[in-house]
Amino acid sequence: MPAQSPLYPPIKPFDHGMLDVGDGHAVYWERAGTKGAKPVVFLHGGPGGGCADVHRQLFHPDHYDILLFDQRGCGRSLPHADLTANTTWHLVEDIERLRTLMGVEKWMVFGGSWGSTLALAYAETHPEHVSELVLRGIFTLTEAELDWYYKFGVNQMFPDKWEAFVAPIPPEERGDLIAAFRKRLTSDDETVQLEAAKAWSIWEGETITLLPDQANSTSFAADHFAIAFARIENHFFSNKGWLEEGQLLRDAPKLVGIPGAIVHGRYDMPCSMHNAYALHKAWPDAAFHLIEGAGHAFNEPGILEALIATTDAFAGV
Repeated sequence: MPAQSPLYPPIKPFDHGMLDVGDGHAVYWERAGTKGAKPVVFLHGGPGGGCADVHRQLFHPDHYDILLFDQRGCGRSLPHADLTANTTWHLVEDIERLRTLMGVEKWMVFGGSWGSTLALAYAETHPEHVSELVLRGIFTLTEAELDWYYKFGVNQMFPDKWEAFVAPIPPEERGDLIAAFRKRLTSDDETVQLEAAKAWSIWEGETITLLPDQANSTSFAADHFAIAFARIENHFFSNKGWLEEGQLLRDAPKLVGIPGAIVHGRYDMPCSMHNAYALHKAWPDAAFHLIEGAGHAFNEPGILEALIATTDAFAGV
């Protein structure tokens, strides 16, 4: 019999809407749980991944007022897959707009994978508005991390998946896969765009769990998802997230006094444990949960348990 999931039961939003954030973008947001309870904002991965209903279930619905939103260009936000005025710093200010919309002075910031990158960028910019910081699958968007995933490192663990990933790119362009994919993902030919998007998206979907997960492969291969995910993620990575090299770890002292938690799988392929450990050393206010026998995804055994134990503890459940 499979172990019982620690997720809370499914819930529906009690409010939702579209926020005009300027630059032609409208961001979808929703609130769930209990209005006026402990506020938390959930930052999804990617960039370009969008939120899912299951993300509401990471928080006790009686103790949290949960705000989820789809970042610019993805999920239910419009225009779909748009790269205009879509940068880390635009998203940081979108989070501030949503905090103002929610009417709170401080809130818990919860982010995984790219969401951890964005959470760090936000918390280091606006530490006065962060009550707690919960991070999973630490990604600081350095050159070394991009090289690990798109040049040499993960390809040694998944040579079969790598072969499918690079298939749309001619051998002579494979020295810089991010640039080669960017050319195709911004092509005027929709067929070329979609072929590249699906290869890019499936590579990630099939390397984020310790063991194969067909549900991930299927969802990451869906055309609508893949186009936004691949175009936006590649756009951010092509521009190094508009971050200075090493900036997020360098500025970790700005987090001093903010309680938090770092949750990371030992065998996280997209996001090497090295960076989670470095953040742990730079931010001693956070509890460090290294999960043995787990990969990258939030719902990996051990990772999910640690995340929900953390959100419960911060809410006094």
